[in-house]
Amino acid sequence: MDIRRREEILRVTALTTVTCSFMFVAIAAARAGPCTSDISKLETQIKLSASSPIVGATATQTIGAQLHHQPTPGEIQSAETKANADADAALDRARKADGQNDATGCREALRQARLLYGLEKN
Repeated sequence: MDIRRREEILRVTALTTVTCSFMFVAIAAARAGPCTSDISKLETQIKLSASSPIVGATATQTIGAQLHHQPTPGEIQSAETKANADADAALDRARKADGQNDATGCREALRQARLLYGLEKN
């Protein structure tokens, strides 16, 4: 095989690769919902805040806490588990709404998720 033929094959291969790459990007962008970038940003915030003791999933104060009763370690673990589940459920609702192109539902679910993760004030 001579050099010209090899160069032609390489050019065609490179052009095909670039064309396919652009097509995949276009398809991914076309499938993105109204909140896809906001969900991605929130997921990044959650990951970055995971090491911070100040930020994390939260829940409402219990009656026991209002009566100045100290929680047991089991109660703390249970509350953290419930808070994380509630925050994760809100983020899942945002993803579902985004997949259904429901911008209003997605924004509301994201707002709730930010509140529950402690990333936004009420």
